[in-house]
Amino acid sequence: MSAHRHEVDRRTLLRASLGTGIAAIVGTEVFTAAPAGAAPSALFPWVIDCDTWGARPPRGTIQITGNTTNKIILHHMAFPNVTDYSRDHAIQLARDCQNLHMDVNGWADTGQHFTVSRGGYVLEGRHRSLQTLDAGGHQVIAAHCPGENGNAIGIENEGTYITETPPGALLDSLVTLCAAVCQQFRLQPWDIFGHGDFYTTQCPGTAFYRLFPMVRSRVATALGTDHAGIPARRWPDIWRFVDGPVVQVAQYLLADLGYPLTPNGDFGYDMNAAVADFQASHGIRVDPDATFDAATWEALVPTLDKDATGLPVNALQFMLGRKGYDDVTTSGEIDHNTMKAVQDMQRLHGLVPNGKVDVDTWCAVVGGTVRSAFQRVDAA
Repeated sequence: MSAHRHEVDRRTLLRASLGTGIAAIVGTEVFTAAPAGAAPSALFPWVIDCDTWGARPPRGTIQITGNTTNKIILHHMAFPNVTDYSRDHAIQLARDCQNLHMDVNGWADTGQHFTVSRGGYVLEGRHRSLQTLDAGGHQVIAAHCPGENGNAIGIENEGTYITETPPGALLDSLVTLCAAVCQQFRLQPWDIFGHGDFYTTQCPGTAFYRLFPMVRSRVATALGTDHAGIPARRWPDIWRFVDGPVVQVAQYLLADLGYPLTPNGDFGYDMNAAVADFQASHGIRVDPDATFDAATWEALVPTLDKDATGLPVNALQFMLGRKGYDDVTTSGEIDHNTMKAVQDMQRLHGLVPNGKVDVDTWCAVVGGTVRSAFQRVDAA
């Protein structure tokens, strides 16, 4: 995880003073699949807490957000893919990460809430993260993703996963941790996203990203999720303090409708006005933070067939390139490589691989979740 421009976003600062009360929500199921031997907590004794791994004291007060936690964001650490899977290594990893974040990035503490080692050990990251997981009320304000630090639980996964995938022990513990976070913060498996959905970064790695449908499905199985209750689509809810590739897709689509926007990924004041006008003209509630909710996305994305051209195709090709399809160029025309990439994305998410970019395909391309991706829940 690279350094970010902002440790705490503006909306979090505005609402942090509201987070004074933490509800004592205790789940009925205790997850025990992660490695044993960690310091005990009220519900999750397999999480190695800050005191146990020898964390340095944070610089300043660790604050609790007043926001409602609405997602999990997964990262890779861009650290080496080591073969030391021991508990001692995991503890040193947590120390190295904190030193990097405090001494190089200049943050108050470790940036993420939790860390998963390649050996499958789960460690507390930022101080008080385990305490707030136990309580299940409001989360610690973190520093893992600008614009989402008060809304999302950040989980770092040891290693670099551009071309390699995480080992099985890491994935097993990640699923256990995500299920626990969902249980405590009243989230769902479709609320799991990647860092690159909200920031311009290679994190969490294109090879790891391809495993997200499987990770979400396994979390759904751990939670006993009823397939009938899975929503048709869960879109990434970008807003005016989130920059990145998904923002650039939205800019391409708005520019195609005549709004004077430059597709650069920066959610600036010009985009605030465009989003407000688009929402008002389509009978969608105008959000003061210019949030792209599901209604906004679904009114905006056009259906593209093999003969489509123009800025919407640029948007599609740009995002496919970000998802690892290196042979896709931003040409504005649906060519053979673009069609192949679309079909591969459709297969990955359980969609019919017909190459037609409909609303489900758009949702999958921009990092969202579609119901068809959970068809393997029972078999996961």
